[in-house]
Amino acid sequence: MHIKPNWKNPIHVLAFGFGSGVVPKAPGTVGTIAAVIIYVLLLSHLDADTYLIVLMVSALFGVYICGKTAQDIGVHDHGSIVWDEFVGLWIAYLWLPSGMLWLLIGFVLFRLFDILKPWPIDWLDRQVHGGLGIMLDDLVAGLMALACLQLLAAIF
Repeated sequence: MHIKPNWKNPIHVLAFGFGSGVVPKAPGTVGTIAAVIIYVLLLSHLDADTYLIVLMVSALFGVYICGKTAQDIGVHDHGSIVWDEFVGLWIAYLWLPSGMLWLLIGFVLFRLFDILKPWPIDWLDRQVHGGLGIMLDDLVAGLMALACLQLLAAIF
């Protein structure tokens, strides 16, 4: 289904990942790539406390922007809404070891959890609706990727 974002509305700009979510193929993956770029350019330079505050604000605000945008376009959790992917990836990158390999591993783990939706992600995706539902499955995918990344970092 083709959607028409209102690019003058900052809520839509954020929800559609600054335009990354409106690509015709794999918008979630493209949105996640955009989130990696923002992480590298901005978020990776923050201290841990500030990073946690940014994550919490992004997640809480994301419930509103994703819900509002879904309401505006008349489609719940449209694939072009990728703010949830942004925040999910940023959760996975919490306490990320330095290096391109870790960025790539975190990206792959997050996308795998987001796409495959193992329990409880699939259950949350089906049971929780609105802005919270749009955000929650990606937040949990981010937490699962974070746990795997921290385990791998501890081993290697």
